[in-house]
Amino acid sequence: MAENRHKTLGLSDQDVLEMYETMVMARKIDERMWLLNRSGKIPFVISCQGQEAAQVGAAFALDRKKDYALPYYRDMGVVLAFGMTAKQLMLSGFAKAEDPNSGGRQMPGHFGQKENRIVTGSSPVTTQVPHAVGIALAGKMEKKDLVTFVTFGEGSSNQGDFHEGANFAGVHKLPVIFMCENNKYAISVPYEKQVACEKISDRAIGYGMPGYTVDGNDPLEVYQAVKEAADRGRRGEGPTLIEAISYRLTPHSSDDDDRSYRGQEEVTEAKKNDPILKFAVYLKETGVMTDEKEKEIHDEIMKVVNEATDYAESAPYADAESAHKYVYAE
Repeated sequence: MAENRHKTLGLSDQDVLEMYETMVMARKIDERMWLLNRSGKIPFVISCQGQEAAQVGAAFALDRKKDYALPYYRDMGVVLAFGMTAKQLMLSGFAKAEDPNSGGRQMPGHFGQKENRIVTGSSPVTTQVPHAVGIALAGKMEKKDLVTFVTFGEGSSNQGDFHEGANFAGVHKLPVIFMCENNKYAISVPYEKQVACEKISDRAIGYGMPGYTVDGNDPLEVYQAVKEAADRGRRGEGPTLIEAISYRLTPHSSDDDDRSYRGQEEVTEAKKNDPILKFAVYLKETGVMTDEKEKEIHDEIMKVVNEATDYAESAPYADAESAHKYVYAE
């Protein structure tokens, strides 16, 4: 039997099974959204495929009853772990009135849900970073035991919002976890054309915080790094920058054709390192999951995704009269 790494990290067999289920749920919802998009039923998809391990591993390392998540647009794994449901994500995809993110007003990927402390993002990339820093500052001023967790892609780590937010958090020793999901491409621009340093985590020293680069295809490695960063933040020792290296298995979005900037052999090779397949192997090697249990999980998730799709497709759109709601006071 393989080495039981999750027990060493204080995770139970049930915990890692839940991590696996959340990763598979994110993947299956995403795959369904692509089918719906290609059949003309939903307008847009921006995918989490290939990044589920980093997202779910990180979310499970947080206190999901009091910490705040400020996800970027690919973070379906994060928001599912924080309490969003397949039905709610499908309502967002179909832009229906019941969509909890925006009442059908925003594109998919603009996650926001007050009850689960998922703070809504905006279309310009990385604007969530200063927001995460602001929430952490408020928590510190109010002496609350919370950390904020914010994610972004490696391309958007070049934006001013990242640098200003990281600098402020470093100076004021705020409990922020900055996690860069490095999937190798900023839309069509490869890493080496975006960034001169070898690793995004190399930037941490400039803001007086530790920086770590981890295998984003390994949920347990990400879990450990985020858990240590959260503990550090709670002790008042300030922020941490984590870079999770993964690979984007799909085009940038449903409006993108990735064949124009990367070879399909590269994508095929990356699929051999699919985090969901790798984690399934680990769970079987440690005796946590059998082939039968794996099939049962997949069947149950497909049932949930089918029900969510049917519900969202037939749910009503928002009334035109409500268009001005939630813009200012209401």
